[in-house]
Amino acid sequence: MRKFAASSLAGAALLGLMLAPAHAHDVKVGALTLDHPFSRETPKGARVGAGYVTIRNDGEVADQLIAVACDCAELTEIHEMKMDGAVMRMQALPDGVAIPAGAAVALEPGGRHIMFLNLKDPFKADDRFKATLTFRHAGAVEAEFTVEPLRKPSGANHGGHGKAH
Repeated sequence: MRKFAASSLAGAALLGLMLAPAHAHDVKVGALTLDHPFSRETPKGARVGAGYVTIRNDGEVADQLIAVACDCAELTEIHEMKMDGAVMRMQALPDGVAIPAGAAVALEPGGRHIMFLNLKDPFKADDRFKATLTFRHAGAVEAEFTVEPLRKPSGANHGGHGKAH
């Protein structure tokens, strides 16, 4: 009985590690850490997808995300959603996103995010794809994005991106 309990406990611990939401695809380069880069699966026929990541700057010098590139799409842009009166609007951020020293900046649904335009293939749950995020000081950083299941939108609407820019 004791032998069975020990092996069951070890098996349960291993299973727990396997099922835990590991962030093995987090990336650290210099003072920057890219926490949990992810996207969501795209609905059938969608030609756009969005990418999200939290960028933490543990250094003493500010940096700036200035570009993103991915073989998964014809065009990749950094975008921001914000209220314009009573209307939510999305706009490209051609200068990128500042990453202040000692701070974290979240690219998340309903706010700043990465847009993958004219997708070559749909994003499917549990897939992974690589993108290169370029920073003013840290340079080019390759990150692996995991595709999570599509959930009901949390107010974020990427309508209007189905057309090529």
